[in-house]
Amino acid sequence: MTGDDLAALLPILVLALGSVGLLLIGAWFPRRRTLILTGVGIAVAAAAAAAFYTPPVEEISGLYGSGLYARFFTVLWSLVAALVLLLSVRYAVELGFAGGEYTALVLFGAAGMSLLSASTSLVGFFLGLEAFTLVFYILIAFHKGDPLGAEAGLKYLVLGAVATGFMAFGIALIYTASGTFHLPEAMEGITAGARFRPIGLLGWGMLLVVIGFKVSLVPFHLWTPDVYQGAPAPVAGLLSTGSKGAVFAALVTLLAGLPADRSDLIPILWVLSAISMVVGTLSALRQDNVKRMLAYSSVVHMGYVMIALLSGGASGGRAIVFYLVAYAAANLGAFGVIASLTGAGGEPQTYDDFQGIGWRNPFRCAALAIFLLSLAGIPPTAGFIGKFGIFYAAMESGYGVLAILGILASLISLYYYLRVVVLMFMTFECEVDHARGGISEHSALTICLGAVVILGILPGPLLDLIAALFS
Repeated sequence: MTGDDLAALLPILVLALGSVGLLLIGAWFPRRRTLILTGVGIAVAAAAAAAFYTPPVEEISGLYGSGLYARFFTVLWSLVAALVLLLSVRYAVELGFAGGEYTALVLFGAAGMSLLSASTSLVGFFLGLEAFTLVFYILIAFHKGDPLGAEAGLKYLVLGAVATGFMAFGIALIYTASGTFHLPEAMEGITAGARFRPIGLLGWGMLLVVIGFKVSLVPFHLWTPDVYQGAPAPVAGLLSTGSKGAVFAALVTLLAGLPADRSDLIPILWVLSAISMVVGTLSALRQDNVKRMLAYSSVVHMGYVMIALLSGGASGGRAIVFYLVAYAAANLGAFGVIASLTGAGGEPQTYDDFQGIGWRNPFRCAALAIFLLSLAGIPPTAGFIGKFGIFYAAMESGYGVLAILGILASLISLYYYLRVVVLMFMTFECEVDHARGGISEHSALTICLGAVVILGILPGPLLDLIAALFS
């Protein structure tokens, strides 16, 4: 690796070295608030480095890109990590988290997500994916006193280890068919005309198992509700936004090297998208736990993103990127409200815990209502613009059936999203005292709320920036 390569890795090095530094400092000065707030500063510094520093090379050692697309997602995942840490300041103190270890893991996870989004090689894809997956093995079970957390961590660990095996075999088969790990050449080498070579198709099938697990596509989604329920709320927010978004960002690059026809893959992707929307929607209707409802909701949303992935082209790519930003703001905000309400009695999770609390906590509950409306795709929120872009790309590419399924799933989702809003504001009995929240939590929620509203009313600047990513 040359000096120019290291210079191009500056934002990742800020995250990784900052993570190591805080881990060491935390062993000697275990001050949770100071360590977590320092982590926020490191994440913002990494985002600034990615946004304003122009790397001297376009590709780093043939593994990762350093162009505008890669830098965009580095900024996004760094800011998501900063918001997660802001939401964790009081939460970590309340639950007794070790500040150094927790902050270091979040920052290292952001570095892994950034690397995965920037991967231009199957080896880079593997390293980036495993970097943040190892972080989540620990973060999901970080609350050692919670048996649900231990169960969630074990389930994610076991299934994640199986997925890693599938990924290693899939990459090996693609290498066998193409003779290279570099993505453009590898994707070209596993096809003959518009058809996949048999070994290459088998390798892609194994990769789809891994991708389905990581982004919770049906039928690889069964871990999702248990893990979301057991994981600490800020960690669940990071898992549902950063980890899934990074996989889709890498998928855009993966699929870009395949023939435009992709006739062997299209039926599989079509079915994965359709059944994810249907099963996720029907499962969310039956939940009485808000975190489990959000888990099944995420299954549906990943089905939406698959529609844009299938649509392909510049319009599909732009729809994916915008939707990932809108979804990150709304979903992280929803989990952030749960984290901010967490007190000595634990997290509010059941619908009964939200009954009547809108009158005691008007700002946070109003913010939660807007986040849920954005997830449902109601204007004028970012979620509406995101879904419009996806369904427009689907109709433009001839996937009208999937677009209709997506619209129906969005309409049905109003029931389970509005159910929470109704309980918060249209009932007056509140038997549970929730935490008042701190300045850091309110600041993070304000940022998420501002992003959801501003992108819904004025999406033009972000859409122009995203268009530049694909120019």
